[in-house]
Amino acid sequence: MAFLKQWLLMSFLLMGFNLAVNSKRNFKCPSGCSCSKDTIICVGTTAMPRTIPTDINSLSMVNGSIAELTEGLFALMPSLQLLLLNSNSLTTIKDDAFSGLSRLEYLFIEGNKIETITKYALRGLRDLTHLSLANNGMTFLPRDLFFDLDSLLELDLRGNSFQCNCETRWLMVWLKNTNATASDVLCSGPGDMKGKKLNDLPLPPGECISTDFIRHQAIPIQSMSADIFSSKEDIYVAMAAPYSNSCVVMEWDHIEMNFRKFDNITGKSVVGCKSVVIEDHVLILVTQLFGGSHIYKFEAGQNKFTMFQTIELFNISKPNDIEVFQMDGDWYFVIVDSSKAGISTLYKWMDQPERNETGFFSYQFLHEWFRDTDAEFVQLDGKSYLILSSRSQAPVIYVWNKSTLKFMPHGEVPMVDEVLAVQAFRVGGSDTYLALTCYIGDSRVLKWSSKQFTEVQALPSRGAMLLQPFAFGDRHYLALGSDFSFTQIFLWDAESQSFVKFKDIYVQSPRSFTVVNTDRRTFIFSSSFKGKSMVFEHVIVDLSL
Repeated sequence: MAFLKQWLLMSFLLMGFNLAVNSKRNFKCPSGCSCSKDTIICVGTTAMPRTIPTDINSLSMVNGSIAELTEGLFALMPSLQLLLLNSNSLTTIKDDAFSGLSRLEYLFIEGNKIETITKYALRGLRDLTHLSLANNGMTFLPRDLFFDLDSLLELDLRGNSFQCNCETRWLMVWLKNTNATASDVLCSGPGDMKGKKLNDLPLPPGECISTDFIRHQAIPIQSMSADIFSSKEDIYVAMAAPYSNSCVVMEWDHIEMNFRKFDNITGKSVVGCKSVVIEDHVLILVTQLFGGSHIYKFEAGQNKFTMFQTIELFNISKPNDIEVFQMDGDWYFVIVDSSKAGISTLYKWMDQPERNETGFFSYQFLHEWFRDTDAEFVQLDGKSYLILSSRSQAPVIYVWNKSTLKFMPHGEVPMVDEVLAVQAFRVGGSDTYLALTCYIGDSRVLKWSSKQFTEVQALPSRGAMLLQPFAFGDRHYLALGSDFSFTQIFLWDAESQSFVKFKDIYVQSPRSFTVVNTDRRTFIFSSSFKGKSMVFEHVIVDLSL
């Protein structure tokens, strides 16, 4: 800067005049330095001078080998108005490095190799009007570095290598809002940003907002499924726990912010627990390999679930999944039979107390002899469909016939065999997709288009036990889990219209991922077949911090 060069020239011209004055003072000019009454200029020094008058108002140290500015380094120079530290091989400027310099107006740190400058390095410089950090090779600056600089008039950041990403977003905002005159800041990267002016870049909303899954609670219960339900503003989870021969019901503690045990429904080889709330009936459907399957109802007077109904199992030999849904005002559920000799069966809710018929009763026999693994109800184009996956053939699609009030065969999902689970989900409010879990080969994502499902993405997943979609707001995820590796979390990318790898989380032998929305926070509940069931908190992360 022109005024800096003029100041240095005048300082040298006046140096001789001030030597006499300086000699009157009890002060020895440090080696390698030139001193006057108000000014010290050091060239090629390796360290900060040990003795400097407290009333000095200008200190320049150039072409030296000072590597670090530590806290309070200039605290004994409270009268400094100008500090110049150019070409000193500086790599680090720590918090409060300039504390005590309340009168400092000019600070020049140029031509160094700064690797680290901490967030509070410039704290306390409220009278600073001119700041230059030019030509230091810096790639980013910590958020709110200039927060305390209330009097700043001019800022020079030229000659640095700023990466114009989320770490520098705060600087972009600051440059757009400051009253100081700032040099153009050119981006050195990423590739599409190189050469652009940081000052001129747009500020797209949400660009630097991400999320994470933080371990919140480990529940020492091995379970095959976890079904979240609400009743009277309370949140519960029903867990099928075959090793303990029970369906464990847990309640959300709004004070402790975790799940605690509420009830234990004892059975024999429990493989499924599914909730359904119908008017004032809070029910849990419990399927078992032995001893029949039953429905339990919550009794407020006893504050527990009691036997309500035994489910008719005329043709069910090996119950697997339970799918509960409402259609045209009526409640149904399907029990999927995974044996070679059983038939997956549809049940319908009947509420006719005068005929002693209040409960679920078998309504339609669906799929026989095919070792069904899962069922999924989905509404598409104004019609109701039921999809049954199988170990022995492609998933079969049924459509609801409004004339016969029965599900009728409609077709199948082509090119996919041996599907363990099928899950429907929506992205963008309109597009409907299927997530197909395949133990052998690739698991797949299919999209409903032109009245059929077509594959849009394959995910390598040998040994997969689930491909579970879930969402928090407009962020859509897929959890791909197996018994042999970490669970992979994928995030929907709107630009590529596909899921991209997001992160890995560890759950031993996961069997389900279910969203839990509380009054203030959001979680994902994962059941584990061989270990502890896990609760992860879904948190918002600002990448610009």
